[in-house]
Amino acid sequence: MVRVEVVLPGRGYPVLIGTGVLDHLIEVMTPLPSAVAVVTDDTVGPLWGSVVMSRLELVGVRAFVVQVPSGEASKSWEGLRSVIEQLEAGRVDRRAAVVALGGGVVGDLAGFAAAVWLRGLDWFQLPSTLLAMVDSSVGGKTAIDTPSTKNSVGAFWQPKAVIADVGFLRTLPDHQYRAAFAEIIKYAVTLDPELASLIRDGLDRLLARDPAALELVIARSVMAKAEVVTVDERESGWREVLNYGHTVGHALEVASGYSMAHGEAVAAGMRAAAWLSARMERCSTRVADAQNQLLVGFNLPGELPHLRLDDVMSAMVRDKKARAGIPKWVLLTGMGQAEVGQHVPEPLVREAVGRLLEGGL
Repeated sequence: MVRVEVVLPGRGYPVLIGTGVLDHLIEVMTPLPSAVAVVTDDTVGPLWGSVVMSRLELVGVRAFVVQVPSGEASKSWEGLRSVIEQLEAGRVDRRAAVVALGGGVVGDLAGFAAAVWLRGLDWFQLPSTLLAMVDSSVGGKTAIDTPSTKNSVGAFWQPKAVIADVGFLRTLPDHQYRAAFAEIIKYAVTLDPELASLIRDGLDRLLARDPAALELVIARSVMAKAEVVTVDERESGWREVLNYGHTVGHALEVASGYSMAHGEAVAAGMRAAAWLSARMERCSTRVADAQNQLLVGFNLPGELPHLRLDDVMSAMVRDKKARAGIPKWVLLTGMGQAEVGQHVPEPLVREAVGRLLEGGL
Protein backbone atom coordinates (compact mmCIF):
# COMPACT_ATOMS: atom_id res chain seq x y z
CA MET A 1 0.00 0.00 0.00
CA VAL A 2 1.10 3.55 -0.76
CA ARG A 3 -0.20 6.48 1.29
CA VAL A 4 -0.03 9.96 -0.24
CA GLU A 5 -0.92 13.00 1.84
CA VAL A 6 -2.70 15.95 0.21
CA VAL A 7 -1.48 18.79 2.40
CA LEU A 8 -3.88 21.72 2.78
CA PRO A 9 -4.16 24.23 5.64
CA GLY A 10 -6.13 22.56 8.42
CA ARG A 11 -7.84 19.98 6.21
CA GLY A 12 -5.35 17.70 4.53
CA TYR A 13 -6.34 14.12 3.77
CA PRO A 14 -4.81 10.78 2.83
CA VAL A 15 -4.98 8.94 -0.47
CA LEU A 16 -4.54 5.18 0.03
CA ILE A 17 -3.43 3.25 -3.06
CA GLY A 18 -3.07 -0.51 -3.48
CA THR A 19 -4.81 -3.85 -3.65
CA GLY A 20 -7.18 -4.42 -0.72
CA VAL A 21 -7.03 -0.85 0.68
CA LEU A 22 -10.83 -0.87 0.87
CA ASP A 23 -10.25 -2.71 4.17
CA HIS A 24 -9.14 0.66 5.59
CA LEU A 25 -12.50 2.37 4.92
CA ILE A 26 -13.75 2.28 8.52
CA GLU A 27 -10.34 3.40 9.78
CA VAL A 28 -10.35 6.60 7.69
CA MET A 29 -14.02 7.32 8.57
CA THR A 30 -13.45 7.20 12.34
CA PRO A 31 -15.15 8.78 14.28
CA LEU A 32 -18.05 7.10 12.55
CA PRO A 33 -20.77 9.28 11.01
CA SER A 34 -24.42 9.09 12.02
CA ALA A 35 -25.32 7.69 8.59
CA VAL A 36 -23.68 7.11 5.22
CA ALA A 37 -25.15 7.66 1.77
CA VAL A 38 -23.27 5.53 -0.75
CA VAL A 39 -23.68 7.32 -4.07
CA THR A 40 -22.99 5.07 -7.04
CA ASP A 41 -24.29 4.30 -10.52
CA ASP A 42 -26.17 1.40 -12.07
CA THR A 43 -22.95 -0.11 -13.45
CA VAL A 44 -20.66 0.03 -10.42
CA GLY A 45 -23.37 -0.40 -7.79
CA PRO A 46 -24.27 -4.01 -8.69
CA LEU A 47 -20.57 -4.92 -8.85
CA TRP A 48 -19.20 -3.32 -5.69
CA GLY A 49 -22.05 -1.73 -3.74
CA SER A 50 -22.70 -4.72 -1.49
CA VAL A 51 -18.98 -4.98 -0.68
CA VAL A 52 -18.91 -1.40 0.59
CA MET A 53 -22.27 -1.66 2.35
CA SER A 54 -21.21 -4.81 4.22
CA ARG A 55 -18.19 -3.02 5.70
CA LEU A 56 -20.36 -0.16 6.95
CA GLU A 57 -23.11 -2.37 8.33
CA LEU A 58 -20.56 -4.60 10.09
CA VAL A 59 -19.68 -1.70 12.44
CA GLY A 60 -23.30 -0.64 12.90
CA VAL A 61 -23.38 2.39 10.60
CA ARG A 62 -26.78 3.14 9.08
CA ALA A 63 -26.08 3.12 5.36
CA PHE A 64 -28.17 3.32 2.20
CA VAL A 65 -27.48 3.42 -1.52
CA VAL A 66 -28.17 6.40 -3.77
CA GLN A 67 -28.00 5.11 -7.34
CA VAL A 68 -27.93 7.18 -10.54
CA PRO A 69 -27.74 6.13 -14.21
CA SER A 70 -24.20 5.63 -15.46
CA GLY A 71 -22.82 8.16 -17.93
CA GLU A 72 -22.09 11.86 -18.23
CA ALA A 73 -25.79 12.72 -18.45
CA SER A 74 -26.11 12.19 -14.68
CA LYS A 75 -23.82 15.19 -14.10
CA SER A 76 -26.76 17.55 -14.60
CA TRP A 77 -29.28 19.62 -12.64
CA GLU A 78 -31.64 16.65 -12.84
CA GLY A 79 -28.97 14.28 -11.52
CA LEU A 80 -28.09 16.63 -8.68
CA ARG A 81 -31.76 17.05 -7.75
CA SER A 82 -32.18 13.28 -7.64
CA VAL A 83 -29.23 12.83 -5.28
CA ILE A 84 -30.32 15.70 -3.01
CA GLU A 85 -33.86 14.36 -2.80
CA GLN A 86 -32.55 10.93 -1.81
CA LEU A 87 -30.28 12.47 0.85
CA GLU A 88 -33.30 14.29 2.25
CA ALA A 89 -35.46 11.16 2.15
CA GLY A 90 -32.68 9.26 3.92
CA ARG A 91 -32.75 11.74 6.83
CA VAL A 92 -29.12 12.74 6.29
CA ASP A 93 -28.09 15.23 8.96
CA ARG A 94 -24.92 17.24 9.44
CA ARG A 95 -23.15 14.37 11.22
CA ALA A 96 -23.69 12.05 8.26
CA ALA A 97 -21.32 11.46 5.37
CA VAL A 98 -21.38 10.73 1.65
CA VAL A 99 -19.32 7.99 0.01
CA ALA A 100 -18.74 8.33 -3.74
CA LEU A 101 -18.35 4.85 -5.23
CA GLY A 102 -17.69 5.03 -8.96
CA GLY A 103 -15.86 6.90 -11.66
CA GLY A 104 -15.42 10.59 -12.26
CA VAL A 105 -19.10 11.28 -12.96
CA VAL A 106 -20.18 9.80 -9.63
CA GLY A 107 -17.34 11.54 -7.78
CA ASP A 108 -18.12 14.95 -9.27
CA LEU A 109 -21.86 14.60 -8.67
CA ALA A 110 -21.67 13.11 -5.17
CA GLY A 111 -19.02 15.62 -4.10
CA PHE A 112 -21.10 18.56 -5.30
CA ALA A 113 -24.17 17.20 -3.51
CA ALA A 114 -22.08 16.82 -0.34
CA ALA A 115 -20.84 20.40 -0.74
CA VAL A 116 -24.29 21.96 -0.95
CA TRP A 117 -26.53 19.74 1.21
CA LEU A 118 -26.81 21.30 4.71
CA ARG A 119 -23.96 23.63 3.63
CA GLY A 120 -21.43 20.83 3.50
CA LEU A 121 -21.16 17.18 4.53
CA ASP A 122 -18.03 15.09 5.01
CA TRP A 123 -17.45 12.85 2.02
CA PHE A 124 -15.12 10.07 0.96
CA GLN A 125 -13.94 9.03 -2.48
CA LEU A 126 -13.86 5.37 -3.53
CA PRO A 127 -12.86 5.68 -7.19
CA SER A 128 -13.65 2.57 -9.20
CA THR A 129 -11.97 3.60 -12.47
CA LEU A 130 -8.33 4.24 -13.25
CA LEU A 131 -9.18 7.70 -14.55
CA ALA A 132 -10.86 8.70 -11.30
CA MET A 133 -8.01 7.24 -9.22
CA VAL A 134 -5.36 9.39 -10.89
CA ASP A 135 -7.41 12.50 -11.60
CA SER A 136 -10.86 13.50 -10.40
CA SER A 137 -10.82 11.84 -6.96
CA VAL A 138 -7.93 14.07 -5.80
CA GLY A 139 -8.10 17.83 -5.53
CA GLY A 140 -11.61 18.67 -4.36
CA LYS A 141 -13.16 19.78 -7.65
CA THR A 142 -16.87 18.88 -7.78
CA ALA A 143 -19.25 19.87 -10.56
CA ILE A 144 -22.09 19.22 -12.94
CA ASP A 145 -22.36 20.07 -16.64
CA THR A 146 -24.71 22.36 -18.52
CA PRO A 147 -25.84 21.57 -22.09
CA SER A 148 -23.12 23.83 -23.54
CA THR A 149 -20.25 23.62 -21.04
CA LYS A 150 -18.52 20.94 -19.00
CA ASN A 151 -17.98 21.25 -15.22
CA SER A 152 -19.24 24.84 -15.20
CA VAL A 153 -21.41 24.59 -12.06
CA GLY A 154 -19.60 23.30 -9.00
CA ALA A 155 -17.59 23.90 -5.86
CA PHE A 156 -14.21 23.15 -4.35
CA TRP A 157 -15.01 20.64 -1.59
CA GLN A 158 -12.17 18.41 -0.46
CA PRO A 159 -12.90 14.80 0.55
CA LYS A 160 -11.90 13.49 3.96
CA ALA A 161 -10.01 10.59 2.36
CA VAL A 162 -9.55 8.78 -0.95
CA ILE A 163 -9.30 5.00 -1.16
CA ALA A 164 -7.98 3.85 -4.55
CA ASP A 165 -8.29 0.08 -4.43
CA VAL A 166 -6.57 -1.40 -7.48
CA GLY A 167 -8.87 -4.45 -7.12
CA PHE A 168 -11.74 -2.35 -8.52
CA LEU A 169 -9.94 -2.24 -11.87
CA ARG A 170 -10.56 -5.95 -12.50
CA THR A 171 -14.06 -5.15 -13.75
CA LEU A 172 -13.18 -2.01 -15.73
CA PRO A 173 -13.86 -2.30 -19.50
CA ASP A 174 -10.72 -2.24 -21.62
CA HIS A 175 -11.47 0.98 -23.52
CA GLN A 176 -12.03 2.86 -20.24
CA TYR A 177 -8.86 1.39 -18.79
CA ARG A 178 -6.71 2.43 -21.75
CA ALA A 179 -8.28 5.87 -22.04
CA ALA A 180 -7.27 6.67 -18.45
CA PHE A 181 -3.62 6.62 -19.42
CA ALA A 182 -4.11 9.97 -21.17
CA GLU A 183 -4.25 11.62 -17.75
CA ILE A 184 -1.30 9.58 -16.47
CA ILE A 185 0.77 10.57 -19.51
CA LYS A 186 -0.33 14.17 -18.92
CA TYR A 187 1.41 14.11 -15.53
CA ALA A 188 4.49 12.60 -17.13
CA VAL A 189 4.90 15.18 -19.89
CA THR A 190 4.04 18.24 -17.78
CA LEU A 191 5.39 17.41 -14.32
CA ASP A 192 7.25 14.11 -13.92
CA PRO A 193 9.62 12.89 -16.66
CA GLU A 194 10.53 9.82 -14.58
CA LEU A 195 6.90 8.75 -14.81
CA ALA A 196 7.30 8.77 -18.60
CA SER A 197 10.11 6.23 -18.25
CA LEU A 198 8.02 4.06 -15.92
CA ILE A 199 5.18 4.01 -18.44
CA ARG A 200 7.45 3.26 -21.38
CA ASP A 201 9.43 0.53 -19.61
CA GLY A 202 6.39 -1.04 -17.97
CA LEU A 203 4.00 -0.88 -20.93
CA ASP A 204 3.39 -4.63 -21.18
CA ARG A 205 2.76 -4.98 -17.43
CA LEU A 206 0.41 -2.01 -17.45
CA LEU A 207 -1.56 -3.36 -20.40
CA ALA A 208 -1.86 -6.65 -18.50
CA ARG A 209 -3.14 -4.72 -15.41
CA ASP A 210 -0.30 -5.93 -13.22
CA PRO A 211 -1.22 -4.68 -9.69
CA ALA A 212 2.34 -3.74 -8.69
CA ALA A 213 2.95 -1.76 -11.88
CA LEU A 214 -0.42 -0.04 -11.52
CA GLU A 215 0.18 0.86 -7.89
CA LEU A 216 3.43 2.55 -8.87
CA VAL A 217 2.07 4.71 -11.72
CA ILE A 218 -1.10 5.59 -9.80
CA ALA A 219 0.97 6.69 -6.82
CA ARG A 220 3.32 8.80 -8.98
CA SER A 221 0.33 10.44 -10.66
CA VAL A 222 -1.38 11.20 -7.35
CA MET A 223 1.86 12.58 -5.91
CA ALA A 224 2.23 14.91 -8.90
CA LYS A 225 -1.33 16.17 -8.58
CA ALA A 226 -1.14 16.48 -4.79
CA GLU A 227 1.91 18.73 -5.06
CA VAL A 228 0.09 21.02 -7.49
CA VAL A 229 -3.09 21.13 -5.38
CA THR A 230 -1.06 21.95 -2.26
CA VAL A 231 0.44 24.99 -3.99
CA ASP A 232 -2.77 26.16 -5.71
CA GLU A 233 -5.95 24.62 -4.32
CA ARG A 234 -8.44 26.82 -6.20
CA GLU A 235 -6.77 27.05 -9.60
CA SER A 236 -5.69 30.67 -9.38
CA GLY A 237 -2.41 29.98 -11.16
CA TRP A 238 -0.17 26.91 -11.29
CA ARG A 239 -3.00 24.38 -10.92
CA GLU A 240 -3.94 25.26 -14.50
CA VAL A 241 -1.08 22.96 -15.54
CA LEU A 242 -3.49 20.08 -14.87
CA ASN A 243 -5.61 21.39 -17.76
CA TYR A 244 -2.97 20.38 -20.31
CA GLY A 245 -4.83 18.80 -23.22
CA HIS A 246 -8.19 19.83 -21.79
CA THR A 247 -8.65 23.04 -23.79
CA VAL A 248 -9.33 21.05 -26.95
CA GLY A 249 -10.35 17.92 -25.02
CA HIS A 250 -13.36 19.50 -23.29
CA ALA A 251 -14.40 21.16 -26.56
CA LEU A 252 -14.38 17.78 -28.29
CA GLU A 253 -16.53 16.30 -25.53
CA VAL A 254 -19.08 19.11 -25.78
CA ALA A 255 -19.13 19.12 -29.61
CA SER A 256 -19.67 15.34 -29.61
CA GLY A 257 -22.58 15.57 -27.19
CA TYR A 258 -20.37 13.85 -24.59
CA SER A 259 -20.17 10.73 -26.72
CA MET A 260 -16.36 10.78 -26.49
CA ALA A 261 -14.69 9.20 -23.47
CA HIS A 262 -12.95 11.86 -21.39
CA GLY A 263 -9.54 10.19 -21.64
CA GLU A 264 -9.78 9.84 -25.42
CA ALA A 265 -10.77 13.49 -25.77
CA VAL A 266 -7.91 14.60 -23.53
CA ALA A 267 -5.46 12.45 -25.50
CA ALA A 268 -6.59 14.20 -28.69
CA GLY A 269 -6.25 17.54 -26.95
CA MET A 270 -2.74 16.64 -25.85
CA ARG A 271 -1.75 15.93 -29.44
CA ALA A 272 -3.04 19.36 -30.46
CA ALA A 273 -1.33 21.09 -27.52
CA ALA A 274 2.00 19.35 -28.19
CA TRP A 275 1.81 20.29 -31.89
CA LEU A 276 1.16 23.92 -30.93
CA SER A 277 3.99 23.85 -28.38
CA ALA A 278 6.43 22.71 -31.04
CA ARG A 279 4.97 24.98 -33.73
CA MET A 280 5.43 28.01 -31.46
CA GLU A 281 8.95 26.81 -30.58
CA ARG A 282 8.19 26.37 -26.88
CA CYS A 283 9.53 22.81 -27.10
CA SER A 284 11.24 20.61 -29.64
CA THR A 285 9.38 18.28 -31.98
CA ARG A 286 11.25 15.49 -30.17
CA VAL A 287 9.25 16.22 -27.00
CA ALA A 288 5.96 16.20 -28.90
CA ASP A 289 6.93 12.95 -30.62
CA ALA A 290 7.86 11.35 -27.28
CA GLN A 291 4.43 12.24 -25.87
CA ASN A 292 2.64 10.84 -28.90
CA GLN A 293 4.60 7.59 -28.72
CA LEU A 294 3.43 7.12 -25.14
CA LEU A 295 -0.16 7.70 -26.25
CA VAL A 296 0.21 5.23 -29.15
CA GLY A 297 1.14 2.52 -26.65
CA PHE A 298 -2.44 2.68 -25.34
CA ASN A 299 -4.05 3.28 -28.75
CA LEU A 300 -4.91 6.87 -27.87
CA PRO A 301 -6.84 8.82 -28.84
CA GLY A 302 -8.30 6.24 -31.22
CA GLU A 303 -10.64 7.18 -34.07
CA LEU A 304 -12.29 10.56 -33.52
CA PRO A 305 -15.99 11.09 -34.27
CA HIS A 306 -16.93 13.20 -37.29
CA LEU A 307 -17.13 16.74 -35.89
CA ARG A 308 -17.33 20.16 -37.50
CA LEU A 309 -14.33 22.41 -36.91
CA ASP A 310 -16.57 25.39 -36.16
CA ASP A 311 -18.47 23.43 -33.50
CA VAL A 312 -15.24 22.53 -31.70
CA MET A 313 -13.93 26.10 -31.92
CA SER A 314 -17.22 27.46 -30.58
CA ALA A 315 -17.18 25.06 -27.63
CA MET A 316 -13.61 26.10 -26.86
CA VAL A 317 -14.61 29.77 -26.57
CA ARG A 318 -17.44 28.92 -24.15
CA ASP A 319 -15.25 26.76 -21.94
CA LYS A 320 -14.88 27.90 -18.34
CA LYS A 321 -11.08 28.04 -18.74
CA ALA A 322 -11.39 30.79 -21.38
CA ARG A 323 -10.84 34.42 -20.39
CA ALA A 324 -13.17 36.92 -22.08
CA GLY A 325 -13.84 34.29 -24.72
CA ILE A 326 -10.14 33.68 -25.38
CA PRO A 327 -8.84 30.20 -24.48
CA LYS A 328 -5.71 30.07 -22.34
CA TRP A 329 -3.30 27.25 -23.07
CA VAL A 330 -0.91 25.00 -21.24
CA LEU A 331 2.11 24.45 -23.49
CA LEU A 332 5.07 22.11 -23.15
CA THR A 333 8.54 23.60 -22.74
CA GLY A 334 10.33 20.25 -22.32
CA MET A 335 9.68 16.71 -21.13
CA GLY A 336 8.17 17.13 -17.68
CA GLN A 337 7.97 20.92 -18.05
CA ALA A 338 5.11 23.22 -19.01
CA GLU A 339 3.90 26.81 -18.81
CA VAL A 340 0.34 27.96 -18.09
CA GLY A 341 -1.88 30.84 -19.18
CA GLN A 342 -0.45 31.03 -22.69
CA HIS A 343 -2.09 32.79 -25.64
CA VAL A 344 -2.14 31.02 -28.98
CA PRO A 345 -3.22 32.92 -32.12
CA GLU A 346 -6.67 31.81 -33.29
CA PRO A 347 -5.57 30.92 -36.85
CA LEU A 348 -2.95 28.57 -35.41
CA VAL A 349 -5.54 26.96 -33.13
CA ARG A 350 -7.85 26.42 -36.12
CA GLU A 351 -5.00 24.80 -38.01
CA ALA A 352 -4.18 22.48 -35.11
CA VAL A 353 -7.80 21.44 -34.50
CA GLY A 354 -8.40 21.05 -38.23
CA ARG A 355 -5.37 18.78 -38.57
CA LEU A 356 -6.54 16.81 -35.55
CA LEU A 357 -10.04 16.24 -36.93
CA GLU A 358 -8.59 15.16 -40.26
CA GLY A 359 -6.31 12.62 -38.57
CA GLY A 360 -3.16 14.61 -39.27
CA LEU A 361 -1.80 14.91 -35.73
